[in-house]
Amino acid sequence: MITLALIGLLGGLITAVSPCILPVLPVVFLAGGPGRDTPAARQPALVGTGSAPTDDKLTGDTLSGGPPTAERPERPERNRRPYAVVAGLVLSFAFFTLLGVTIISALGLPQDILRYVGLALLVLIGLGLILPPVERILEKPFARIPQRQVNKEGSAFVLGLGLGLLYVPCAGPILAAITVAGARGEISADIVVLTVAFAIGTAIPLLVFALAGRRVAERVAAFRTRARKLRVISGILMIALAFALAFDVTTALQRALPDYTRAAQRTVEDSDTARQKLSGLYDDSNKELSRCEDGADELRSCGQAPPLAGISTWLNTPGGSPVDLTALRGRVVLIDFWTYSCINCQRSIPHIKEWDRAYRDKGLTVIGVHSPEFAFEKNTTNVADQTRKFGIRYPVALDNKLDTWDNYRNRFWPAKYLIDARGTVRHFTFGEGRYAQTESLIRELLRQADPTVVLPPPTDQADDRLTDGRTPETYLSTHRIRGYTGTPELTDDKPVTYSYPTAGTPLNKISLAGTWTTGYEHFTAGKNARLALTYRAQNANLVLAGEGTVTVFVDGERTRTIEVHGTPTLYRLTEHDKAREAHLELQLTPGLQAFAFTYG
Repeated sequence: MITLALIGLLGGLITAVSPCILPVLPVVFLAGGPGRDTPAARQPALVGTGSAPTDDKLTGDTLSGGPPTAERPERPERNRRPYAVVAGLVLSFAFFTLLGVTIISALGLPQDILRYVGLALLVLIGLGLILPPVERILEKPFARIPQRQVNKEGSAFVLGLGLGLLYVPCAGPILAAITVAGARGEISADIVVLTVAFAIGTAIPLLVFALAGRRVAERVAAFRTRARKLRVISGILMIALAFALAFDVTTALQRALPDYTRAAQRTVEDSDTARQKLSGLYDDSNKELSRCEDGADELRSCGQAPPLAGISTWLNTPGGSPVDLTALRGRVVLIDFWTYSCINCQRSIPHIKEWDRAYRDKGLTVIGVHSPEFAFEKNTTNVADQTRKFGIRYPVALDNKLDTWDNYRNRFWPAKYLIDARGTVRHFTFGEGRYAQTESLIRELLRQADPTVVLPPPTDQADDRLTDGRTPETYLSTHRIRGYTGTPELTDDKPVTYSYPTAGTPLNKISLAGTWTTGYEHFTAGKNARLALTYRAQNANLVLAGEGTVTVFVDGERTRTIEVHGTPTLYRLTEHDKAREAHLELQLTPGLQAFAFTYG
């Protein structure tokens, strides 16, 4: 559980600096500034000076318990607004992400009610900055709390609660796990720990930003001399932001920015350790999909495509009729898991639209599976409006119960699954990027389905081509293995003792030693099981399952020992600074299952 908490914390830290949270940053920064009155905006006054206090001074004196005296000069109160805002944001985000769907369903409320509540609170806080009587009304619920300073920062806490309802961070496997558990009401201790850790992680950078706003307010002369005007301007900006969020104006900026946290997010949330921990939160249905891994270089056989189950509504089909995958035999199918508020999804949609346009008449069917991340994304009208706005013309399935999401063992927004003309999943890729690679595989599947097809030029010319000379994916299957060398010949489904070739293992070849049980899907290690191969790539990876260890030797030198646990998972074996030729040898404990090597 400690490891799970650490994964959640790191994931939250990365999320809180991603482009997806840009809309809330100006509000957090401004909210960290002055409340009704900052000490920097006041000049200490003593009784008997002969100067009449301003309204602001009267307000400050009342809140501090009485007028200052010669013996007791006015002591400035600490501005805790940054802490109040971030605390409210984290509390409402964590609570409603886990329990929002359950509460809304139990009360029979509209799915997007929480978003409208958040927008309303943002407008009210903006009005409170412009009109002090409104701010006093917002702080009344906190009047019974003994600490006077807490009372004063009540509106800041309310602002945080509202922002938590509008906070839509980029979704990776961690947030996906939390969201799915919350949507299904399957809240375990692990999910609670993951949610709290993720929320704390997101809070840290936001708190730093809010504290920066407070410091600016206390140090910059404009804040001290024009505090009232700046509060009015802040209020106007908050109201403007509420309308910008309501009418989806902010997403244009988010889409324009590169996803600069993508690499860090994938390193943390899609690491071997994270995969193992997060996969333990789900069941083992459709385990055949584990034969494949994210973004493999070649087409693989990942099992029969699961059905599109639990779809509440279909868009862009004749009369809203459902699409049956079995009726699409003979055509290549691309399934794109997306959700309309996900910026990463929005940036990938233009590529998918281009593929639909270029290859629909050549045998490709694109299906968008809209699996909502938040409750407001379940609203059919919202999804239909956004589908039209993005210019999507291919069928869109509303997967509000996340049944299809579960069927495909998905973990990311966006995610793309390629299904061949026989109904077999052949490839999937998570997140943005790899567009040229995905299109190349689409073209390959179209040619397999119809060797006579004449394809147009590729739509994507992005330079993410495979490294020249890279060793191709190596399947540990008696029927699909390429480049096996050694003695004896591979034998199906019974233990056999193998030996390395006397001349060594050449480039792009693989050999076995010790006892192995080789089969169609995987090789199972026995006594003294060893495996050798020579490859050219920057890194080598192996899909493994079972319980045990793998000791890795590179060019005769022992480099690491890998702990293997559970269902088939991709493990990183080697990592070089650049592509190079290397001789790899593995020693596996008995019982481990090895499926396929991939190279990067």
